Amino acid sequence: MPKAKGKSRRQKYNYNVDRKKQNRAFRKRAAPRIKCTQIRHAWDRTKTVKQNLAEMGLAVDPNKAIPIPKTMQQMLKMEVDGQEANVKTVRKPYVLNELESEASLPEKKSETLSRDLIDYVQHMIRSHGENYKAMARDEKNYYQDTPKQIKRKINVYKRFYPEEYQTFVASLQPEKMEQQ
Repeated sequence: MPKAKGKSRRQKYNYNVDRKKQNRAFRKRAAPRIKCTQIRHAWDRTKTVKQNLAEMGLAVDPNKAIPIPKTMQQMLKMEVDGQEANVKTVRKPYVLNELESEASLPEKKSETLSRDLIDYVQHMIRSHGENYKAMARDEKNYYQDTPKQIKRKINVYKRFYPEEYQTFVASLQPEKMEQQ
């Protein structure tokens, strides 16, 4: 197969390109994006990953940071050496403090149900109460759920929205009183 005609030619040096600026842009694009803001702000591009994390008081390899001893003799040796171990200085302790404070915050509840499922469950409870067999025969049961599947969906709704479920059931009580 013949060669492409333009590939055999020698490349010419382009004097109009700023090599320093080009290398900086390449390094910036090649460097990975650090998602953690605390670590990103304390990061020093001139140092290695191991040096950066050691300054912040973090470990690169957790297996090397706290090794698991294989024999009893090594355990005894570690206990003796543990008192005289090299204590590395943490130059950026604020990173650790910020990470700990962020980790101690309570996690937001991200579990939610779809509006369709909530409406479906409320309709079934409003129409049939606790009669799951009647719910299975209901017209709104488009997916032809079995009584057990409907019961599971109602239990999921109760678990995700306990306060809303209580208010919903409480609002149904006066309606039943009026009907009787």
